[in-house]
Amino acid sequence: MASNYKNEQKPESNNKPIVPGAPQISPEVEKKLKAIKAKLEKFQKEISKKFDKYIMAVSLLPPPRPEQMQNMKEEDKEKINVIVLVDDSDSKTMSKMELHQKLSTIIAETAKNIDKNIFPDVILLSEVWQNCYDGKYELLQMIAVSAPIYDNGMLAAIKIAEVHKSMVLKKFEKYIVSYVLAGSLVQGRATKTSDIDVWIVIDDTDVKKMTRAELKDKLRAIIIGMGIEAGELTGIRNKINIQVYILTDFWDSLKEANPIIFTLLRDGVPFYDRGVFMPWKLLLRMGKIKPSPEAIDMFMSSGEQMLERVGFKLKDIGMEDTYYAILTPSQAALMMFGIAPPTPKETPEVMRDVFVVKEKLLEPNYIDILQRNITIRKDIEHGTKKELTGKEVDELLEDARKYLKRIKKLFGQIELIKEEQDMAHVSDSVVTIVRDVLKAEGVEKVADNELVKTFDEEIVSKGKVAAKFSRILADVIRAKKSYDEKKLSKIEADKIKKDARELIKTLVEHVQRKRGREVEKAKIRVKYGEKYGEIILLGDTAFLIMDLDAETKEIQKAKLNPNGALGALEKSSYEEMEQALAKTEIVPKAFIKEPIFEQLKVIFGRDVEILINY
Repeated sequence: MASNYKNEQKPESNNKPIVPGAPQISPEVEKKLKAIKAKLEKFQKEISKKFDKYIMAVSLLPPPRPEQMQNMKEEDKEKINVIVLVDDSDSKTMSKMELHQKLSTIIAETAKNIDKNIFPDVILLSEVWQNCYDGKYELLQMIAVSAPIYDNGMLAAIKIAEVHKSMVLKKFEKYIVSYVLAGSLVQGRATKTSDIDVWIVIDDTDVKKMTRAELKDKLRAIIIGMGIEAGELTGIRNKINIQVYILTDFWDSLKEANPIIFTLLRDGVPFYDRGVFMPWKLLLRMGKIKPSPEAIDMFMSSGEQMLERVGFKLKDIGMEDTYYAILTPSQAALMMFGIAPPTPKETPEVMRDVFVVKEKLLEPNYIDILQRNITIRKDIEHGTKKELTGKEVDELLEDARKYLKRIKKLFGQIELIKEEQDMAHVSDSVVTIVRDVLKAEGVEKVADNELVKTFDEEIVSKGKVAAKFSRILADVIRAKKSYDEKKLSKIEADKIKKDARELIKTLVEHVQRKRGREVEKAKIRVKYGEKYGEIILLGDTAFLIMDLDAETKEIQKAKLNPNGALGALEKSSYEEMEQALAKTEIVPKAFIKEPIFEQLKVIFGRDVEILINY
């Protein structure tokens, strides 16, 4: 059985104890346990048939240590001690004592019929939790050192939490106020795939050598690292979810009626407590911990605020998400075809002219989808359309899915056309896009004979694309020369074209990703009063959207001086800002300097706040 346990829980069988302090399993004992494996599995199946979902875990306790065996009777040395963990959370027809007695009798009789040496110890889950509430952790330790025969998730949770707790206390005991198991496992919803949620509260009331935030961050990083180590020790990986609170923040959240903290107090089970968690838990049960009037008002008003946010998000989906979801791939298709991306407003007509009329690669109804999305965005922006319904959002999303599926097919069609073009065109396309990518990275001019070397140094060596693309670029350039000399075979040409398509596609995606990241980096979102504004920094020009929620948005622009200050504000428009974005192939790096922060107070008011990760 021990061998089976190791195969399920730990990749290497090295006879190390699963839990620090647990006895090692010798080869002789391991052989003996293997011999009774079938009996233990039969025992587990028999009791599971009888009690179905109530059996949470069946696990084998380790054998006694050699020094313990010296004083044991011979018959006791042959005992196979097994834990049976039972979920009694919905037991209403009898007392817990009666339930324990009844289960113990039936399970003991079942074990005896299979092997008289199997001695099951029935443990009710409520008994485990009550021991934790009383500060008695011996039962946890016993469960943690056992080897699972069957587990619905609870045994793994106790095992890894107990190991992790021991590691944390060994290093930081004077700082740890409480170590609590929470989440679905203690709410009676445990499954084999359940996350193992633990909460750790750190005492920061006597911190002098660092800030409270520094203490939390420092300890949190180490404690989460210990969680990974505990997963390696127990073989229970990627399951434990660790939340770290400092005591002062925990107390503030409690006063503010934070629902997460209330749920933690109500359901959480302390695996370690210095006399803080349990008194709060009991006070909550007694109804002594109540939200403040301010907290109640805040929660009351949050409903209307959330509905307003829903309306704003629906409009944002139509204005931003579905819009860019189909606009960007459309421009990518034009780029792949060799056409510089037009402004968003011009894109449908360029797509229609190139792919519908001239090349006959795309059906006109897909251009209608793109045009409709752009029109809706413009109507919302200008206030002629005041809201976007859920039905309209569903239609936009469905159209976007159809459009993207078709554009993906269009990409394939364009690739086939490229395959049919001669090597000179392939070479020119590759060299052009490589120069565009280098230009986007700040390398303006490169001699033809330095192109491969510069591409390798600026793009490949910096990990922006895979190293093979440097080789492909060199092959394309060599193939062009061989083609001119009539020395390139069809097989070689086909291979070069295939590699070149992969290089072009990769570099187009690289430019798109870079552009998307840079646009986001160039944005500053601010909150002043109940309004939200946004500043977009494009090189030496800044565009200011004064109120993102306004039906008709006021947009201004200003020169961005070398010292970081904004010049005089001028009236602008959304169209002008879009054109500036479209003309800028890659948004230049935006440096936010001190003067701009002072000017934000003048423009938006002294109560202005800068939003991060909005």
